[in-house]
Amino acid sequence: MSEDDKTTNKAKGFARGLTNYGDRDFSLYLRRSFASSMGYSRQMLDRPVVGIAHSASGFNNCHRHFPEMIEAVKRGVLAAGALPVEFPTISLGEVFLSPTSLKFRNLMSMDVEEMIRAQPMDSVVLLGGCDKTVPAQLMGAASAGLPAIQLVAGPMSTSRHRGERLGACTDCRRFWQRYRAGDVDDQGIDAVEKRLASTSGTCAVMGTASTMASLAEAIGMMPAGSAAIPAVDADRLRMAEETGRIAASLIGSDKTPQKIMTEKALENGLRILMAIGGSTNAIIHLAAIAGRVGLTIDLKRMNEISDTTPVLVDLKPTGTAYMEDLHAAGGIPAVMRELKHLLHLDCQTITGETIGDRIEAADPWVDRNVVRPIDAPVRDNGGLLAVFGNMAPRGAIIKRSAADPNLFEKTGRAVVFTSLEDLAARIDEPDLDVTVDDFLVLQNAGPLSDAAMPEAGYIPIPAKLARAGVKDMVRMSDARMSGTAYGTIVLHVAPDAASGGPIGLIRNGDRIELSVKNHSIRLLVSEEELERRRAERPTETRSARRGYDMLYRDHVLQADEGCDFDFLRSAPI
Repeated sequence: MSEDDKTTNKAKGFARGLTNYGDRDFSLYLRRSFASSMGYSRQMLDRPVVGIAHSASGFNNCHRHFPEMIEAVKRGVLAAGALPVEFPTISLGEVFLSPTSLKFRNLMSMDVEEMIRAQPMDSVVLLGGCDKTVPAQLMGAASAGLPAIQLVAGPMSTSRHRGERLGACTDCRRFWQRYRAGDVDDQGIDAVEKRLASTSGTCAVMGTASTMASLAEAIGMMPAGSAAIPAVDADRLRMAEETGRIAASLIGSDKTPQKIMTEKALENGLRILMAIGGSTNAIIHLAAIAGRVGLTIDLKRMNEISDTTPVLVDLKPTGTAYMEDLHAAGGIPAVMRELKHLLHLDCQTITGETIGDRIEAADPWVDRNVVRPIDAPVRDNGGLLAVFGNMAPRGAIIKRSAADPNLFEKTGRAVVFTSLEDLAARIDEPDLDVTVDDFLVLQNAGPLSDAAMPEAGYIPIPAKLARAGVKDMVRMSDARMSGTAYGTIVLHVAPDAASGGPIGLIRNGDRIELSVKNHSIRLLVSEEELERRRAERPTETRSARRGYDMLYRDHVLQADEGCDFDFLRSAPI
């Protein structure tokens, strides 16, 4: 290490990572001169710096309260004797991005990583919320290697419509399904549209955003009890202030994300994921986060955890309550207390205590209508499961807590849609050859497809079946689905069709066998016939691409590896 590097590593605040003009003293003089133009006193310029990486955007409704949260973080930092400096990164507003937000998660993670590394800060607060922002921030911070702490937007509060409690976005899907079935008219769906999301914050149910907030707390990257505080609650601002104070205390420590997000911590995260009936998307995000710290998420080990972890939280989409109810019921600490015998209690957290310490310190009161006791769970095993077979050699995911158990052991005829465009064109055709006992199969919607793995796995029930009262049927794809969705849906089939995976070989009329009990999914077609189909597959041609689109196409990994870029993963530990 050169003397300049040693000096830089010892420096704090605005003296860190100086712009290179070939003269360190001049670089510092110039930087302080420009910083002074923002009205900082010499006393402030001499303080260590806490960066506040935030993802506020006019295209992200979930984060519209971030200006107030940022001010609260700043109070905490200043009170602890450091200087807060906020900076924006890419924001990923789930419903405002095309083709899908997941495609840009890695881009945001690179933005977070490089801005943490390039700008002068001693620790960093990661302020995110909407679905892909939290995993992007954790991925980027893990790669940057600076002490970091996560802070989330918090969930929306619920609304009311004609005496019924509503919250985005499970109720969005429920009403849309009723609209497609003809039970709700145009005027009714328009009225509901205005009431589903009426406050700032992330979806009010245990969707992907709430799941990732819960997991960030469970693996120790956030303070205890911080995941479920509603966005509009004053406690959310108090938590933001406390997060700023903690961030300042991290300066000079070795509490980097790599030290907190260990193999045991990630396993704790998987336990909580199963117990809360969390989003299928979390498997992809945990795999990507693990890859950034040199670890892997083994789907077969995940199954072992799922089969020995009951669902304890009765939230939509698998139950009846909302995130604000979980906060009032005791939050994630209450869930972890029930699972104490299954968790790695010695895992360190970003706030200094162990997971065991957090459980002991938590308020013992709990609302049993929302967080069930271990001996009276919502269901006896975990919410998510991986299935394997010749259709999904590297695995696929089913959210059994949101599915119909009557469909778990079933063989059906494949009704195949070769693309999202094909699905849109034919799903509601009156003469579509489909029955309730068939399996709907969507191809070419995985990470390597032009669609870039959208949340299209929640294939709609064909209109003629919906009008006949059908609420669920088996659906399969290499796509994802929203954490707010429900149904007997097999997702993340790997490898995907666009990379030559077996799901792309399925034809109309093929028989498929699903067994949740045996963790299996099998295409009942001979290997000889599959080889013949492989040989007949046309050579794929794609239009010329450029920029990030080309980078994504050339480097994205499959779902079981988190859909991260191959060059961003750390060497295995």
